[in-house]
Amino acid sequence: MTDQTKVPVAVYAESTPNPISMKFVTNNELVSGSPIEFLNSDDTKNSPLASKLFEFPFVRSVFIASNFITVNITDAVDWNDIVLEFRGMIQQFLSDGNPVFRGISPNGESKEADSNIDANRIDSELESRILSDQDLKIAQILDEQIRPAVEQDGGAINFKSFINGIVTVELRGACSGCPSSTVTLKSGIETLLKRLVPEVEEVIAEEL
Repeated sequence: MTDQTKVPVAVYAESTPNPISMKFVTNNELVSGSPIEFLNSDDTKNSPLASKLFEFPFVRSVFIASNFITVNITDAVDWNDIVLEFRGMIQQFLSDGNPVFRGISPNGESKEADSNIDANRIDSELESRILSDQDLKIAQILDEQIRPAVEQDGGAINFKSFINGIVTVELRGACSGCPSSTVTLKSGIETLLKRLVPEVEEVIAEEL
């Protein structure tokens, strides 16, 4: 006799350093591979979950990673007033078996050409470029030593370029627009990269 008991969907909310962001963690895998971010409702046609979240007029962006969703809202509302509603909606959405994405197989590969999803993948541009040895070293440091901590706070860091001693990164999810992100960028990320890659002189964040 095989056990086909379905595991109930669990969702819990975690606050982040950014007051406009809330991280919703689930026991389901939502997407494999690089995270996907939606900055407006027009980009969500292939993500029923993101589209559902954008039905709330005060939602600014939706960031979907392996097992969590980070939602950024406007300053017009307070998370204390709406967090339970969002948690319940996400849990019900997943419990009903609704797809997080259309056109993506469980391993994260597109079942058909889907430029909409690919364009929103955090690392899609980086993966298509030819990187120098220094680029690869910096990207590896960010991926192995910085990314886990950033994801813990509901965000993502994306290496963009290394030109004339300046490393440019993108901060996504909860890190985008976070008041403490500048301190983290300078006192944490920049200090680490300068120590491990002597050619690095400065780290800056690209404005989205």
